[in-house]
Amino acid sequence: MTKDFENSVCRWVNENFQWLTKFNRKIWDLGETAWREYESANLYVKTLRKNGFEVEAGSGGMPTAFSAIWKNGSGPVLGSYSEYDAVPGACQAAETSKMPRPGLNQYAGGHTDPHSALGSSALGGVLAAKATMEKYNITGTLKFMGEPAEKLRGSKPIHAAKGYYNDLDAMVSFHPCYMLPLCNTVTWDTHCGAAFAMIYRFTCESPQTWTKHENPSPIPQAHSTVRAPGANDALVFMYNSSKSLRDSMLPHSGSWSMNEIILTSGQSTADNLPAKISEIQYIVRTSSIDEALQVSDVLDRNAEAAAFMTHCNVEKKWVSKSRPGLPNHTLARVAFDSLRKVGAPIWNEEASAVAQEIQKNLNLRPMQRPFLKECSQLIPPIKAEHILRQSLPPSQTHFTSDDYTEMCWHAPTARLYIARPMLKAPKNYTYPDWVMNALGGIEETINPMILCASKTIGLTLVRLMTSQSILHEAKEEFNFRTGGGINGNKWIPPLCDYAPPIHFCWPEYSTTNRGREWCVPTQGYT
Repeated sequence: MTKDFENSVCRWVNENFQWLTKFNRKIWDLGETAWREYESANLYVKTLRKNGFEVEAGSGGMPTAFSAIWKNGSGPVLGSYSEYDAVPGACQAAETSKMPRPGLNQYAGGHTDPHSALGSSALGGVLAAKATMEKYNITGTLKFMGEPAEKLRGSKPIHAAKGYYNDLDAMVSFHPCYMLPLCNTVTWDTHCGAAFAMIYRFTCESPQTWTKHENPSPIPQAHSTVRAPGANDALVFMYNSSKSLRDSMLPHSGSWSMNEIILTSGQSTADNLPAKISEIQYIVRTSSIDEALQVSDVLDRNAEAAAFMTHCNVEKKWVSKSRPGLPNHTLARVAFDSLRKVGAPIWNEEASAVAQEIQKNLNLRPMQRPFLKECSQLIPPIKAEHILRQSLPPSQTHFTSDDYTEMCWHAPTARLYIARPMLKAPKNYTYPDWVMNALGGIEETINPMILCASKTIGLTLVRLMTSQSILHEAKEEFNFRTGGGINGNKWIPPLCDYAPPIHFCWPEYSTTNRGREWCVPTQGYT
């Protein structure tokens, strides 16, 4: 890649950075959660169309997804993507003390990773690559995907199953650093693992048949007669029995995790009436699909037992089935070389002043250099891999989860991590979660990451677009790892065999006469 191309990418990001950081703040302030990112997705769609992309809104049957394409003649098809879902219960203002965003309570949605900056960085990189391709008449296609509900591993398995990644020659995936040593580096061998997410819905449809008695009428002595345990009890039994699943399986199966979310419960009054419906969602993160299937089988048995004990029916609804990741050393080297050219992010005095004010508000002594030294240091992928493997058993091939792994099975994929603002902590002290969230919304502290990531993504895309030999090498490696490419003998096909799970009672914002409020909708029992 020539110096002119490098300078063009970096110049575009520098000249448009004020606009880009305002875009990021808009997404951050919206704080829309999984499957309900209406305004965020619309903002991306409008922006991309304004910049000459052809955009399919609602791609894959998902109202808050999109697929955007910009073509400049024949050539490679290169991709990146945005995420923009926030997390319920993480509402924090872009301030140096704990407080929710104006007009909301702390239980509303908020960005934690933050996906707001993830998507804005990728957008900046793609637009910088586009500007460089136009300036130097570099031919090829840029594809930019809008991926909602990543926290539920939502859209990418669906996009994969519907063929949206099949035309890609390479994909660049970016995520803000969420753990050391995955900071200012690129994943080498140990990619994210599989993830299964499912909802168990319990319904007590015939409570009158719980017992047999001489007077079946619901009126005489209805307030004092026995009643079916109902859906609340089913959910409690399911919750408690599945807690023991971890004790039985976790010590014997390496590093995996399982988290649950209670979506709905009750649907009855304080009278002597059984709850008619309840829902609980599980997400299981494992190293392999086989492990995910093992855990899922036990959860199925627990659900059936809970339903039997409480006189309920149970239905299982899939939310996600995502595959484990696939390495590509060729692309990893290219992405890290681009990162070296850009350099690690640097936090200036203004950013340090913000961090010091946070420390002061927490009754800590402000530090002269409040950010972790790792935030501004590069770590080569092989070195990061070596450090990561020290804490994992040799048999464990994958670690943590993220559904970018779906793209790995359709095109060579690089996984880039850039440092987010992370504070040094006094000995034996852990910062509260709101600090991390606030730093992702305050411009002085999040901008260095966006600036670095945008340039790195843009440089990587332009280098790949102008080097057929690198793309050929990456494709050869992809074919080797999959046993012959897509449909090869080691290739894992998409696991998604379910409709987009958009109709459940996912929490969202609602506008009423009282203003914008946070609620759990009553619709969704489909």
